[in-house]
Amino acid sequence: MNHLWAPWRMGYVAAEQPEGCIFCTKPAADDDEANQILYRGDQVFIMLNAFPYNTGHLLVAPFRHLSDALDMSPQESGELLYGIRIAIEVLRAAFEPQGFNIGLNLGQVAGAGYADHVHVHVVPRWSGDTNFMAITTDTRVVPEALADTFRRLKDKLAEREAELETE
Repeated sequence: MNHLWAPWRMGYVAAEQPEGCIFCTKPAADDDEANQILYRGDQVFIMLNAFPYNTGHLLVAPFRHLSDALDMSPQESGELLYGIRIAIEVLRAAFEPQGFNIGLNLGQVAGAGYADHVHVHVVPRWSGDTNFMAITTDTRVVPEALADTFRRLKDKLAEREAELETE
């Protein structure tokens, strides 16, 4: 039998489920690095997924606690789409993915882990990034620690913002 050692994963496995809605409590905590919030707009924010499908898996969500995308204001809807654009730009700059999965799961039966708060997944993809682990053992191997991914993306976001200011 072969063994795959990933002791850093124990932090994920043993993590307690947080009280309340993470899309409400994390931005309210005002500690973006600890909560891995990369970007704050007026209506939405972008954060790393703590249990990523791939390195760089981001979540874009409105600040307002909404369970249905149809309840979003036009401003929230527009900024949500702009947040997805920012996520794609920063992920391209940091990781050069070959594609993206972008998804919105509305309702628990649709697969939403937090069905009470609208959020969009932005998952970078590379050729061959799904291997035998996901197929045979229902396990994903994420090759970079979340703190390192956060720092890399935060640096690219700062570069993006600096470029926009000079235009």
